[in-house]
Amino acid sequence: MKIRVGFGFDVHKLVPNRELWLGGIRLEHETGLLGHSDADVLIHAICDALLGAANMRDIGFHFPDNAGEFKNIDSKVLLARTVELIATKGFHVGNIDATICAERPKLKAHIPTMQATLAQVMKIDSEDISIKATTTEKLGFTGREEGISAYATVLIEKSN
Repeated sequence: MKIRVGFGFDVHKLVPNRELWLGGIRLEHETGLLGHSDADVLIHAICDALLGAANMRDIGFHFPDNAGEFKNIDSKVLLARTVELIATKGFHVGNIDATICAERPKLKAHIPTMQATLAQVMKIDSEDISIKATTTEKLGFTGREEGISAYATVLIEKSN
């Protein structure tokens, strides 16, 4: 069996009059993330990690932010397509370890739903998806609640 590891990072600005999508679920919050798609930073970081592990460039290469077909797209669609893309090289998802950096909203209660949602999209067990949430202790753009960022590390596997 061949294994590879990938790392992904994403950040989006918080703005009024946008829905907040994280981990494939909509959260009630007074601001949302600005982006060409629904701007789900967690899913975008996971997509980049998966594509990187498979040596298939990045999310912007496959789903450019100047393409009309991706305007306001649900990032779960991008994640499903990413899993299909890595499968063309014989890879499947082994596990995911991700961290969301946000001051608010508090995410702990939402993590199990995020895990279940992402597992369903990727057709893997929710036990193979670790999601953690942290703050930056009021420091930087995250601490000032100007944006949210996410990091993801993935392991992909290929049967020889």
